[in-house]
Amino acid sequence: MRGRDGRAGGRAWAALGLLAALSPFPAPAASPPDPLGSVLWDAAREQYLGDGPLVFDDRVKVTAPSNAEDTRAVPIAVDARSLPGVTELVAIADMNPFPLVLRMRVSGAVPYVATRIKIQQATAVHGAARTADGVWHVSGTLVDAAGGGCSAPPLSYAQSDWADHVGEVQARVWPPDADGVARLRLRIRHPNDTGLVPGIPAFFVETLSVHAENGPELARIDSLEPVSENPVFTLDLRPPPGTAALTLKGRDTQGGAIAARVPVPVSTVQRPGQ
Repeated sequence: MRGRDGRAGGRAWAALGLLAALSPFPAPAASPPDPLGSVLWDAAREQYLGDGPLVFDDRVKVTAPSNAEDTRAVPIAVDARSLPGVTELVAIADMNPFPLVLRMRVSGAVPYVATRIKIQQATAVHGAARTADGVWHVSGTLVDAAGGGCSAPPLSYAQSDWADHVGEVQARVWPPDADGVARLRLRIRHPNDTGLVPGIPAFFVETLSVHAENGPELARIDSLEPVSENPVFTLDLRPPPGTAALTLKGRDTQGGAIAARVPVPVSTVQRPGQ
């Protein structure tokens, strides 16, 4: 773009700057620096959270061990219970070959989720909570690891009958507390293979929804490759009063169905106003 006198290029760039200034479309929001210093945070933020407003917020708690003993099953939790108006939770392991761990839509649930994940190498683990005004509130923690969790073959394949049990659910619900919150913990038998082992295609649980029986959806999880083999999830839900059971529905990447009915124990706790 350089002209004979070297000034044409400068005029062209100035014109582009003027057009940008006059554009009716707002520029993407600047991303605040990551307190953890993750070199891949900006790319992860853009890909998984978009370019909307974002703040780092200590009211979002991300817990994980500082050193991973088993990189195939590292416990993590994202807890945004101190933040009002949360509609969605996201967990990201920045340095994984597949960074996005899960998305959880919060409808009739408390903004809290715990699971176990695979980690390929030392990484920052970020948790993000989106509030009703569209703002992402983010926090995180660092996990050191020897590595290899995402590329290790599932242990399930060593069992001759593993295919006969894929999709089986073990689950328990605790009685609702005084605020009507009932804890659900579930485990799904599944290899949850990332597809990084040569000759073995990706095969993992990709969606799971929890409903009050004959009632509304309470939570929905989109689960991705990093979630560990035989995935375990812990959720805090607000089933409508009198709900006798929760129903679980989901599928894996090969279209296999996941379904279960989990009774809700009758609470003996006196709620306010009763």
